[in-house]
Amino acid sequence: MEKRNHDVPLVQWFPGHMAKARRLIEENLKLVDIVVELLDARIPLSSSNPMLKGLIGSKTHAIVLNKADLADPGITREWVEFYKRMGKSALAVNSVQGKNIKELINMINTLTQRQTSKFAAQGARPRNARAMIAGIPNVGKSSLINRLAGSAATKTENRPGVTRAKQWIRIGKNIDLLDMPGLLWPKFDDPIVGLNLAFTGAVNDDTYDKEKVSLLLLDYLKEHYPKLLEERYKIDALPEDTTELFELIGRKRGCIIKGGRVDEEKIITVIFTDFRNGRLGKISLEAPSV
Repeated sequence: MEKRNHDVPLVQWFPGHMAKARRLIEENLKLVDIVVELLDARIPLSSSNPMLKGLIGSKTHAIVLNKADLADPGITREWVEFYKRMGKSALAVNSVQGKNIKELINMINTLTQRQTSKFAAQGARPRNARAMIAGIPNVGKSSLINRLAGSAATKTENRPGVTRAKQWIRIGKNIDLLDMPGLLWPKFDDPIVGLNLAFTGAVNDDTYDKEKVSLLLLDYLKEHYPKLLEERYKIDALPEDTTELFELIGRKRGCIIKGGRVDEEKIITVIFTDFRNGRLGKISLEAPSV
């Protein structure tokens, strides 16, 4: 998404518990065979935590593009191919509907086969693969874990070095999954990253100028997905002025207060909710550059 920097409000949010989340991930990495990094399929670059890359080091690392049901499918396919060209195992999933969940389980088993089978070479039984799913807040980690675990999920025993607050979840017969909290990084150096995280709801809405951010989201949608805006809000022709479009959406959606004025707070909620829940359609905010 290309925007002039002076048009982009500063979005920064790093609540105190994020430091604890980092420590938990760092302390428990030695217990797992693979880190499955969960990204938002609409913003794979912006939702990839640079802090996590440093923590993972040489650990086996797979990429999962979640919320693929909300993203532009053609662009999502480009992202999967992009990561594969970079030498990463990558998969797009829809954790709400369960699409590609079996493929994800197979990928984890395949990538951890060397670690889990080395015990058999020494005469012992192969142990379960140990996986950590990590990602930023609101990327759908809980939904994915619940979908992976299913109704037959059981907590496995506490393992050395794991606090009581952490739990291992048995996935099928061969995978033990370690649940980790969502992790943001202290400063978004690129203002567009902060903006994309605000668009998708990864940062608290109370920490930035919601009106400016909603107008910038409309700018992007006008440029890249105008038909979706027209269809959702029943607009024959989008006005050139984004503020005029903002008010027109409010009137179309009945966001009117005393005196016939539009209720800006309600319009902002409508725009954010429609985008984040996929009511506008399948939309991606980032595409691979190569």
